[in-house]
Amino acid sequence: MRVIHTIAELRDALAIHRQRGFVPTMGNLHDGHLALVKQARELVGPAAGAVVASIFVNRLQFAPHEDFDTYPRTLQRDCELLEGAGCDIVFAPSEKELYPEPQGYKVLPPAELADILEGHFRPGFFTGVCTVVHKLFNIVQPTLAVFGKKDYQQLMVLRRMTAQMALPIVIHGGETRRSEKGLALSSRNGYLSEAEKTEALRLSGTLKALIARWQAGERDLVAMEADAMQALRDAGWAPDYVTLRRQHDLGPAVDGQPLVALGAARLGTTRLIDNLEVS
Repeated sequence: MRVIHTIAELRDALAIHRQRGFVPTMGNLHDGHLALVKQARELVGPAAGAVVASIFVNRLQFAPHEDFDTYPRTLQRDCELLEGAGCDIVFAPSEKELYPEPQGYKVLPPAELADILEGHFRPGFFTGVCTVVHKLFNIVQPTLAVFGKKDYQQLMVLRRMTAQMALPIVIHGGETRRSEKGLALSSRNGYLSEAEKTEALRLSGTLKALIARWQAGERDLVAMEADAMQALRDAGWAPDYVTLRRQHDLGPAVDGQPLVALGAARLGTTRLIDNLEVS
């Protein structure tokens, strides 16, 4: 496995590979990331093509009050894990390499998808995500890319960006990986104490309870979602949203269509997100 830090070296290394699988990350990797790399490896094939994982903490998707400066940078450990997962190339550019000048040109996703849920509570987040991913796509020129379903809205935004920009890339979603107790794996779980990791299971439990009420025939979504939010507040959380939406466009839930329950809430100082699909 090669670790590459410059665009020119990466393009040279990839010149011989027509099939390229790509997994963008911000590092501080866990088993969920590694599962995406293994999925890319299977899709590309064991002998043909190359699997590239990028490690870059993207300033553009962090608000001023968020944890850009303290986000864990664990490059050496990450590279060891990636090698074991079947990665061929790690692209770990510096900020100066990826943004040699202020990024004045940005990818602005449509408000109806990017300004709801995560985008409402993190203004500009998806502009930062789309801009860096589009730039990485231009650099790597993958034939396929794999993103985790844990970031459900992000996966949808990037799929639509890829389609509307007519990029020759197939986007694959990787299933959310969870701990033995059921906590969705996240790089930010490292901020949680052991007691908080146990309490964090309440978020997925709240989503399950919301789904159960819908499946039992309740249809007052406003009241159902308000009750779910209040249950988290009563347990000491600070929720941003708990909601039931259509899978295909994140519009309000309706009968007869596949749904997804999504939630985001702060436990102590750590903001957690999770989702559960409903067939």
